[in-house]
Amino acid sequence: MTSNNPSSLNQGKPNNNFIAIAAVIGVLLLGVIGFLAYQNMQKSRQLETTMTDLDETTKLKAELETQYNQALTDLESQKTTNQELNAVIDQQKAELEQQKSKIDGLLKNKGSLDKARVEINNLKSQVSQYLAQIDKLKSENEALAGENATLSSEKEQLSADLQSKAAENEELSNTKATLVSEKEKLSAKVNVASVIKMKSVSAVGQKVKGSGKVKDENSAKSVDQIKVCFTTVENEVTKAGAEKFYVRIINPLGETLAIEDMGSGMMTNKKTGEDVRFTKMEEIDYANNEAQSCVVWAPNNASFVKGNYQIEIYNKGFLSGSTKLTLK
Repeated sequence: MTSNNPSSLNQGKPNNNFIAIAAVIGVLLLGVIGFLAYQNMQKSRQLETTMTDLDETTKLKAELETQYNQALTDLESQKTTNQELNAVIDQQKAELEQQKSKIDGLLKNKGSLDKARVEINNLKSQVSQYLAQIDKLKSENEALAGENATLSSEKEQLSADLQSKAAENEELSNTKATLVSEKEKLSAKVNVASVIKMKSVSAVGQKVKGSGKVKDENSAKSVDQIKVCFTTVENEVTKAGAEKFYVRIINPLGETLAIEDMGSGMMTNKKTGEDVRFTKMEEIDYANNEAQSCVVWAPNNASFVKGNYQIEIYNKGFLSGSTKLTLK
């Protein structure tokens, strides 16, 4: 029969306590180990994320540098001798530099990598647009160059045509001038040939009496008027019709007796080209044969000087006859 020994019971209690304590410690250790394992796992994940972000940042920087440098090279290669086009390219390069600086700023912030990727893609599109713009400008410049070449060719052709026309006009002008000169010479010859010459010219001084009768007089103090008569010769060259004869009475002082109110005026001496006064004009109906006519110069309160008077008769501007009158 077994008996309950108090000493045996006391020995069993410490063992049970140890086991319980050990179990608690084991649970705590497992908790600590689990916590440390969890922390290590989190740190590992963070490190992995950091390494991934670092790799992505490095990759994006490299991509950015490659695209930017390639874009600069592509734009620079598009330059020509056209200063306006080169100015556009320089402006595009400046805009790309601003875009790159913006992306560099985003890459420094890990939280902005997604924005950086978007901006890098935008940079690609921007470069493509720039190159397309440059191609368009080049095409427009080529078209303008073609138009300018065409215009230049047309201008040269027009200039050549104008020179040719100018030469033709000059030749025509010279020919016309020659014809006009020949016509003028011929006309002058015909005009000279058509001048009606005088068969005879006579002039006398006259005194008018109270009864109205006139008497030939050669005393300057007694003379009231001068009468000039002329007889024409036949001229078949002249057309029949009215002909004007201009009478000039030149006193001993060399002055042409003239009063406008009495029919005096100016005529052109075709031989000398000078404009000269005439005393009186007489118009007759010429029928290509001899014709006679007289002109009387009778100014009011006439005062004639002594000496020789020159009498000239003109037809068509040429001297056709003359005579002298002496008053004592």
